[in-house]
Amino acid sequence: MATGNAAVVAPPLLTAWGSVVDAVALMDSLRGSRARLTVCPASDAGWQRAAARPLSELRTQADAEKGSPWPQPLVSHYARYFRDGNRTAYEGLVASRQQRLTRAVVMAALAGPDQAGWLDEVIDGAYLLCEQSSWSWAAHDDVFTRTGDVVPDRSRPYLDLGAGEVVAQLAWLDHVLGSQLDGRAPGLRRRIRLETHERVIRPFLDRLDWHWLGLDGDVHNWNPWIHSNIIVAALLLVDDPELQAGVIARCIEGLDRFLASIPADGAIDEGFAYWWNGAGRALEGLALLEEASGGVLNPDLPVIRALVAFPHRMHLGHRWFLNVADGPARAHEGLPWGMLHRWAVRLGDSEAAQHAAAFAAVEPEPNAAAGLGRVLATLTSPTQLRSRSGRSQPSERPDPRTSWGTWLPSVQIMVARQTPGSSHGLTLAAKGGHNGEHHNHRDVGSVVVAVDGVPLLVDAGQPTYTAQTFGPDRYQIRAMQSAWHSVPAPFGLEQGTGTSFAATVLHEPTPEEPTIALGLGAAYGLDHAEQWIRTSLMNRELGSIVIDDRWNLPTHPPEGTPDVDITYLVAGTVRIGTDATATITPEGIPAAETTNGLHLRWKPASAVVLVDEWHLDDPLLSDIWGEKLTRLRFRMPAETRASGAFTLTVEATND
Repeated sequence: MATGNAAVVAPPLLTAWGSVVDAVALMDSLRGSRARLTVCPASDAGWQRAAARPLSELRTQADAEKGSPWPQPLVSHYARYFRDGNRTAYEGLVASRQQRLTRAVVMAALAGPDQAGWLDEVIDGAYLLCEQSSWSWAAHDDVFTRTGDVVPDRSRPYLDLGAGEVVAQLAWLDHVLGSQLDGRAPGLRRRIRLETHERVIRPFLDRLDWHWLGLDGDVHNWNPWIHSNIIVAALLLVDDPELQAGVIARCIEGLDRFLASIPADGAIDEGFAYWWNGAGRALEGLALLEEASGGVLNPDLPVIRALVAFPHRMHLGHRWFLNVADGPARAHEGLPWGMLHRWAVRLGDSEAAQHAAAFAAVEPEPNAAAGLGRVLATLTSPTQLRSRSGRSQPSERPDPRTSWGTWLPSVQIMVARQTPGSSHGLTLAAKGGHNGEHHNHRDVGSVVVAVDGVPLLVDAGQPTYTAQTFGPDRYQIRAMQSAWHSVPAPFGLEQGTGTSFAATVLHEPTPEEPTIALGLGAAYGLDHAEQWIRTSLMNRELGSIVIDDRWNLPTHPPEGTPDVDITYLVAGTVRIGTDATATITPEGIPAAETTNGLHLRWKPASAVVLVDEWHLDDPLLSDIWGEKLTRLRFRMPAETRASGAFTLTVEATND
C-alpha cells in the first residue's frame, strides 16, 4: 500500500480519462469486452499453446485429489479466530478448497473432448463455494463485533479480501468454461451470478463504509486488491450493461484513490512482498480494463511507471529482497513476474523488464496458490519467458540508472551496493520512516546488510498471522518490536507507535556519497531528533559498511532502564572474538547462495556484548532463516550512557 504521509494529488485516472468514464461512455467502450480478453474460453484455439506448457506438478496433484472428499471448513474452524485467535485453521481449509478448484479448472480447460470428469470437479468446487455461508475470512468479518456471534451472518455479507478472491475465481471459471458448464450442469451459472450479486455487487454499491475504500484518506493494499477482483466479477458475471458500467466506474474511482496516494518515487511502505498484493493487483486490474475497453482506458501514467520500478529497486540478490513491515526477506515462488515484465516492456523501462524477465524465466510452473486469475494469465500469455541456461536463480541484472543503489525519500529508504549493478560483495539497506506505516514494525533507523545478496544483518519479517497481529497487543509480538530490530535502545526504550515516532533525515544519500544520516530521537519519545543520530554509509573504496551512532541523552531517563544498548539482529552462525570483533557466516540459513560471511569490529571495545538466541518455531520465519536468529546487544559503558558514540564496521569475509 502507499505511504501514509503522501501528498494529496489529483486523481490520475479521472484526470487522464475524463468523460470516458461516465456511464454512457463506459457502456459503449465495454461492449463486447469479453471477446477482447487475453484469457479466452477453453474452446479457443489458444489453449492448444497452453496445453504444451509444463504442468507436471499441477497435473499430479489434480489427479491425486480428483474424486476425493473436498476440504470442508466448518463452523468450529471459523469460530476459532474469535475464541483463541487462530485464523489458519479456517483460512487454510478455504485456501485448499480454492486451490483444488483452480487446478480442476485448468485441467478441464486443457482436457478437450475428455473433460467430463474434470467438469464435474469444477462443478462440485464451484457449487461448494456458492453454498459456503461466508466468502469473508473470519479474521475480517464484523459479525462478532456487531452481534457477539461466531458464525457468519448470511443476511449481511462482509466484503473483504476473501470475498474478492472467491468472486474473481468464480468469474474466471465461468468465462473459461461457461458453455461447457451450461451443458453439464444447467443452472450453475445462474446460481454463481445470484451469489455474486448478493455477496459482492450489492454490498459494494450499497455501502460506502468499507474501510478499504479509502474515503477517510487511509488507503491501503485492500483497496486495489478488492477493486481489481470486483472488476473481474463485473466484466464476466454482470450481464446488465448499465449495472456493469456503474460497478466499473465505482472501481475506477476507488483505484484512483490508491494511485493518488502513491508518492512520486513509487515507494510502497509495506515493502516488496506486499507490493504484489497492492500495487501489483492495481496493475492487473488496470491491464484488464485496458483490454476490455479496447485501449480506450489507457493507464500509461507516471504513477504506473513509478510503481513498476519499485520491485527491482528493493532487490538484494538471488531471491532476497529488502523486507520491511510484514514481509518475508525471500520472494515467494509463483509470483506473477510475467505481468510485471509485460508492464515494464510496455512502458519502456528496460531495467524493470530485465529484472522481471530474469525471475520469470526461472519460476516453476504456475502455482494454484497464486489464484485462478494469475494462473490463467500465465498459461494464456502470448509469450513465456524461459531460462535457457538451466539456472535455478535469476542472473545478475546491471541497472545503469540505479546501479549504485536506491534512495526513496518518501519512505526514507536507502539501498547501496558495493559493486554497482551487482549483488557481489556488500549491500547496505537503511530505513528511516515512521511507526505509523501500514503493517508497521517498530523499525525506524534499522539496517540490513547482505553479502553476495544474502542478508546476514536482518529484519526478521512476517510471522504467522493471528488475532493478535492486528489487535491492540500487536507490539507484544517479538518480530514487531524495536528490541528485535537492528536499532538503538536508549535507556532500554521501545520505539513508540504512530506517525510522530519518526526519523528526521539529516543527510540524504547520493550516488557519489551513499550515506544517510538520521535523527532518531523522536522515535523513542525524546525531546529532539538529534539526541540520537545514526549515520549509515557504504565505503566502496575500503569495501566496508560503517554504522555510526552518536547520542546526547537527557540526564535522567524518561522511563526504562539506565542502560543504553545498540541492537543488531543476525542470521546464520555468530562467533564472538576476544578483540571487539565477531564473524557471521551463513551456516544454517536455507537457500543461502553464498559461503561468504561478515566480519564485524566495533568501537569502543569496552562495550559489553550480550547474546540472545531466538529459536524459531514459526514456519514462516524458520523457512527463511533456519532454526534461529541471534540478537547482539552492545551495552554502552557507564561513562558514555549520557553522551557517547558507537561505531560498527562491517566487511565481507572471503572464504
